[in-house]
Amino acid sequence: MAIRLFPGGYKTLPMTVKNTGFLLDRLGQDCHPLQFLRELTQNSIQAIQRTDKPGEIVWDVDWNQYDLTGVMKLCIMDIGDGMTGSEMVEHINKLSSSGAEQSLSGNYGVGAKIAAATKNHAGLVYLSWKDGQGSMIHLWRNPVDGTYGLKQQQRADGTYCDYLEIDDSVKPEIIKRHGTMIVLLGNSEDQNTMEAPGGAAAASRWIAKYLNTRYYNLPKNIALKAREGWQFPRSDKDRNLMRTLVGQERYLNDHAVAKGVVNLEPDAVAHWWILKDEPALSNNSGFIESSGHMAALYQNELYEMATGRAGTARLQQFGIIFGMRQVVIYVEPLTNADNRLTTNTARTNLLIGNEPLPWAYWAASFRDKMPKEIEELVQEKAAQSEIPDHSKSIRDRLKPLLDLFKVSRYRPTRLGELQLDDAQTIRGGRPASGAASQGTNDGVSGGSGKRGGLLGNIYALFEKKDGKPGERVHPDPFPAVKWISVHDGTREPNELEDRAARFIDDQNVLLINADFRVFSDMIDRWHKECGGPDAVRKTVEDVVHSWFEQALVETVIGVQAMRGGREWSIDNIKAALSEEALTAVVMQRYHVNNSVKRELGAKLGKLQVA
Repeated sequence: MAIRLFPGGYKTLPMTVKNTGFLLDRLGQDCHPLQFLRELTQNSIQAIQRTDKPGEIVWDVDWNQYDLTGVMKLCIMDIGDGMTGSEMVEHINKLSSSGAEQSLSGNYGVGAKIAAATKNHAGLVYLSWKDGQGSMIHLWRNPVDGTYGLKQQQRADGTYCDYLEIDDSVKPEIIKRHGTMIVLLGNSEDQNTMEAPGGAAAASRWIAKYLNTRYYNLPKNIALKAREGWQFPRSDKDRNLMRTLVGQERYLNDHAVAKGVVNLEPDAVAHWWILKDEPALSNNSGFIESSGHMAALYQNELYEMATGRAGTARLQQFGIIFGMRQVVIYVEPLTNADNRLTTNTARTNLLIGNEPLPWAYWAASFRDKMPKEIEELVQEKAAQSEIPDHSKSIRDRLKPLLDLFKVSRYRPTRLGELQLDDAQTIRGGRPASGAASQGTNDGVSGGSGKRGGLLGNIYALFEKKDGKPGERVHPDPFPAVKWISVHDGTREPNELEDRAARFIDDQNVLLINADFRVFSDMIDRWHKECGGPDAVRKTVEDVVHSWFEQALVETVIGVQAMRGGREWSIDNIKAALSEEALTAVVMQRYHVNNSVKRELGAKLGKLQVA
C-alpha cells in the first residue's frame, strides 16, 4: 500500500483536452457577438502601456487586402511593443500563458482568441514588428477537422514554417519600429468583415458605438480611433472618416448640467449625471450612448448596460419615474477580501462573490439618498402632466368593497386528491403512520397534537414565531398612479409603447400610458357620441381615464392580496402584474363603457346620447 508522506509526494499526469476545437467553439458561444472588439482593443492598450510611451490604436479597413482582392477586411493596428515571430508562436498559439501572468480574472490573450477566432474561421492574420523586423502568423480553424491553430506557411524556397518574416511594404503608416496589425478574415475569403454582425447597433458606426459604450474612459496618452462610412469612396472625407473614441465619461461630462456621486448600501458608489435637454440626446446615439441609461462600472469598463426599455425600467426602479431620458447612473461596486469581484466568461456581467449584482438593494439605497438635483428634475417633469388626479374618486368608489380585496385563504378542494386540516401544522414530509386511521371519516388527521412528519424537511416545523413584527412594505393598498404621455413630455418615446401600464412593485407606483390606443379609441367614441367643443372632449377624456384607472388599480390591489399564498410565488405575482397582464385588464370594454356612459350622462346632461 502506498503511503503519502508529504504534500506533493506524487507526480501528476496533466489532464489534456482531446478536442480543443469543440471547447473553443463552446466558449465562443458564450461571448457577446462584438466582444472581440473589446478583447483585441484591450490587448493593444496593454501592448502600448508596456512601451511607457504615448500610443495610438486604429480600427480600419485593411487597405492592402482591399487593393489586392477588392474585399474589405477589418483590422486593428497599434504601436505597442510588438512581437517577434517566435514570440507570436509562443503566445498566440496557446490558450493561456504560464507562471505569474495567469490569474482567475483573465489570461494573456485568452479572451481575444476565444472571442475573435471563433467568429473568424478563415483566420486572424497577425503582422507584428519589433526592433524594425516584421513577422506574420495565421491563426485559423482547419476546415477539415475543426482544429484551431497556426496555419503552416510555405517560404519562397519551398520549405515550411509556423511564421514568415515580411518586408515593410505592407507595414501600416502608423507603425514605425514596433507595433502590431491583426486582420480579421471572417469565415470565408469573400466575406466583408467591415460589415456589422447581425443585431449590432448603428450599422455604419458599430465599432465606435460598441467601444465608446464599453469603456468608461481610456488610458491617458492612448488615442483610439475607428473607421466609419467605409462604404463610401475614400475621397468622401465627410462620410468616410476616422472617429476618435473617448468613452462614456468624457461625453457625459461635456453634456451634463449636473453630476455627482452617492454612496450606496451595500458597498457601492453611484456616479450620476443629468444631461442637457438638447437634440444631442438623439442625434449622437449612433456612436455613443447619449441619453438616459444605467450600467455597472468596474476598472474603467461598463457592464450590464441597460438602455431603451430596459434602461427606463431600471431607472424607474432607482426612483427616476419621470425625466429618465436625461439621467445616467453608473454603479461602481466596492470590493474587499470577503467580496471578490469577477466577471462571467463573456465579460458582460459582474459577479460579487460569484453572485449577481444586488441591483434591488442599490435601487432602494439610491431612492433613500436621491440627489436634490435629480429629485427636482423628476418633480419638474411630473408637473407637466396634463391628466387630473383620479385617486380620491376611485378610493371613494372602492371604499365599501375593500373587504373583498382581503382574499380568503386558499384550501385544496374537499373532493380533490389532498385534504388538510387547518388545525394541523404539518409543513414537510408525511403524517406519522396511522394518523389517517385515527382521524375522521374524511381521512383527515385528528388534532392529536403531533407536529411533524417523519420524512422531508422536519426543520420547517421550527419556524420562528416570536420576535419583532415585520414592517409592512405597503401599508396603503392603493398604488400611487401616474399617467404618462409623450405629448406632455412625461413619457419617453418607446417607453411602454403599445402597453397600457407598468407596475413598479418596490415603490408601489402604477404608471399608465395615456397614449395607449384602447384609451384613445374609447375617448374618440364618446366624444363623437356627445359632440361639442374641445372642452367636452376634455371631460370625456377625464371620465374614460378614471374608469380605466380604476380597473388597473383594482387589479393591482387584488393581485397583491395573493402574496404569501401557497400557489402564488413571487414570479407568479410578477407575471400577473406584468405590462402584458395589465394591458389585458383594460381589453374588456362592457363595464367600463357602461360606467363612462352613466357618468357622462350626469356631467353633460342633454349632450349625453341615450
